[in-house]
Parts: sequence; structure tokens; C-alpha cells
Amino acid sequence: MPVYFFWGSDEFRLKAAVTALRDRTLDPSWASFNYDRIAADVAEAPIQALNQAMTPPFGMGQRFVWLADTTIGQKCSESLLEEMSRTLPRVPDTAVLLFTSANKPDGRLKSTKLLKKHAEVREFATIAPWQTDQLLAQVKRVAQEMNLRLKPQSAELLADAVGADTRRLYNEVEKLSLYWSEAGKVKTEPLPPEVITQLVAVSTQTSFQLAEALIAGKTDQSLSLATDLLANNEPALRVVATLVSQFRVWLWVSLLAAQGERDVNAIAKAAEINNPRRVYILQKQIRGCSPTRLQKALSLLLLLEFSLKRGAPEEITLQTKVIEIAGCFGR
Repeated sequence: MPVYFFWGSDEFRLKAAVTALRDRTLDPSWASFNYDRIAADVAEAPIQALNQAMTPPFGMGQRFVWLADTTIGQKCSESLLEEMSRTLPRVPDTAVLLFTSANKPDGRLKSTKLLKKHAEVREFATIAPWQTDQLLAQVKRVAQEMNLRLKPQSAELLADAVGADTRRLYNEVEKLSLYWSEAGKVKTEPLPPEVITQLVAVSTQTSFQLAEALIAGKTDQSLSLATDLLANNEPALRVVATLVSQFRVWLWVSLLAAQGERDVNAIAKAAEINNPRRVYILQKQIRGCSPTRLQKALSLLLLLEFSLKRGAPEEITLQTKVIEIAGCFGR
């Protein structure tokens, strides 16, 4: 199939897939003639991409046309839809047409349905921090790709250290492979957890851990986590964005529970939670927390976001609000 649509927020994995597809398509000697990367902000970018895909390659190999950061999965004019309907089924085998987007395509749109019919659609979504099984599976898969055998505890430590950061995962596994080698060849015996502890910073903190510490009313732990996040060059606004999102979901679940809703599917739909099974985890996390407390915490987070966007100093502003928010849930 010569047409592809890659989407997802895991930029590292998505770009790696683009590179692999491009290298498989182009003849190195003729790559400069047959490679077209078209930015979405270029005038008539989708039409230009469709036209280029129908152009025969020059010399050997295929033509590779990449429309980056496209929005055709979110909106599409009738004229563009008509052109896509005419062109996509006719893209020749001498070309590869690739669309990429960070956003999930809207399944209700005709353009999305057309892409699903004529293109190979691949998802590169970032694994959520609470999906520990998937994070562990990703560590094992990457280690297998690099021929590095890990003991079970080693894999768990590495998953805890890197979380959903795919770029860092590949870098760490590559570093571990070099360390666990003899005469340029990776050892056959599994790498022990002691090596992970020595070479990988396992103490990496996440904004989700901070959210859980806040809702538990643990002021000292919350301050420590916030300080670590900033020390690891995590932007304060990104931390706050994650906290706002998490507290908003907690508030929805709490409000629905207060109204007597027990159907996890209904709660998941209302709170925009993709996996209904996550509802049980969220309910456990907010046990004993009233909607009033969660609403007050969310208001404080929004004030924090406003202050940071107005140029307030990151560290002291974040620490002050962390103390206030944790105080909302003090036992």
C-alpha cells in the first residue's frame, strides 16, 4: 500500500517510523530528487502533496512524499475531499505518500474514513504513566530489539526510571548494551538489576506522582517532587498542565460518584477516559476526597497557571501553590 497515515504524541517513535519508511523507499543515489517534505503551513499543502505523489520518480527507486503535521484528520474542505477521493486510490506503486499528525484523526470525518480505506494507519500514542504493564512491555521490546537480555527486576527498574519517554528508553538501553558487552558483543546472560541502579537514574519523578502526593495531603513529599521535577528541567507550565488534567478527571469522577453513578462505562464517557478500567484506579485515588476539595485544588492550579504565564518565578510560585493544594487534603 503506497499511502500511509501516522499519528500520535510519541514524537520519537513516529519519526523513527518515518525514517524507516523513507529509507526503505528511496534509492540513496537519487534521494535528493525524489524526497519531498511538505509542511502543513505551506499554501495548498495537501493538494501539493497529492500532485507530487502522482509524479513519476526521477532515476532509480521510488518517490517519497511526506505531508507533515497535517490537519486533514480534524478538518477537510469539500474541494480537498474531492481531490483526495480522486487521487488516493490511484497513487502509483512508484511513490509513497505519507501523512503525519500528532492528533488522533476524527473518525466521523469523511476524510478520515477515506484514509482508513486507502491508507495504512499507524498509531504512535504515548503510553500513559498508569499503564505500567504497557510500559514494561515496551522496555522488553526495545531491549529485545537491541539483543539485550534483562532480568525481570531489571526491566521493572528501567520502566520505572524512563516511564513513557521513548527517546530516553532507547538511549538508556543503548548505553546498557555497550556496558554489558565483551569484545563488541552483548553478553548472553541477563543484565542484573544492580547495573540498572548504577547506570540509570531510577529516581525520575513524574507530574502524576506529584498529583498523587498532593491528593494524599503529603506536603513534604509534594515539595520534594516539585523540586525534583524542576531540577530535571521539566517546565513548570508542563507540570501544571498535567496536574490540571489529572485533577479535572478526579473532579469528574468524584462528582459523578456523588450523584450516585455506578456504571464505570458511563463515568468513563462523561470524564473522557479512554479505558473504563481506569475508573476503578481513579475512584481508589480519590477515596475520602469530596468534590469541594477537588474543586478548590483545581481553582488553585488554574491560578498557578495564570501566574506562571504572567512571568512569575517558577520555583517559588510552584512551591507556594503546592503547599496550598496539599493543605486542601490534609488529613
